Amino acid sequence: MTNMGRGKVELKRIENPTRRQVTFSKRRNGLLKKAFELSILCDAEVSLIVFSPTGKFYQFASHESVVLLPPMMERTIARYRSEAGLSGPNDSHTRSLEFWRREIEELQKTINETEAQLRHCIGEDIEMLGMKELKQLERQLKTGVERVRSKKLRIAAEHVNWLKGKQRSIQEENACLKKRLHELHDGNISSRIWEPNARKAIQLRTIDDGSHH
Repeated sequence: MTNMGRGKVELKRIENPTRRQVTFSKRRNGLLKKAFELSILCDAEVSLIVFSPTGKFYQFASHESVVLLPPMMERTIARYRSEAGLSGPNDSHTRSLEFWRREIEELQKTINETEAQLRHCIGEDIEMLGMKELKQLERQLKTGVERVRSKKLRIAAEHVNWLKGKQRSIQEENACLKKRLHELHDGNISSRIWEPNARKAIQLRTIDDGSHH
């Protein structure tokens, strides 16, 4: 039961739809007025959300103009979630953005440091380096030169071995060609010796056949 000034009203669902709608409109306006007064009088952050029985949406947010109500409402809801220990729907998205922002910053830092080291290796921007940094750079350069020299010698040795293998292959091919030439030469000599003897034998046979006739 509640006292509304004119008499006691029993707190239960109003069965008559028309009366229920009228009561809702009056109580809603009174609630919005009270929320407004509370925010002004006490400088309180007040947000109010009301859905009518038909699903119509009403809201009030303090410290903002009517045009900027949604951002203020979102801020109040976010504050409520934080105070209540509830995770917001965009928390994972926010964490993801923060993660990639840090990743980009770290990558940019690494790129800047690498570019600075490369400039130092070619003797640029070394005016601000101290003795410790210069000695470290000298050691790095010596190590780099040794690695380059080792790599160069290894490549040269591999090239020499390839040339030697190529030379052996050419020598073997030349030996095969010489052998073939000798075989062809010996075959020509045998042919020249055989042909006159063959012609002479044929002539003698011809003469002998004629004498018989």
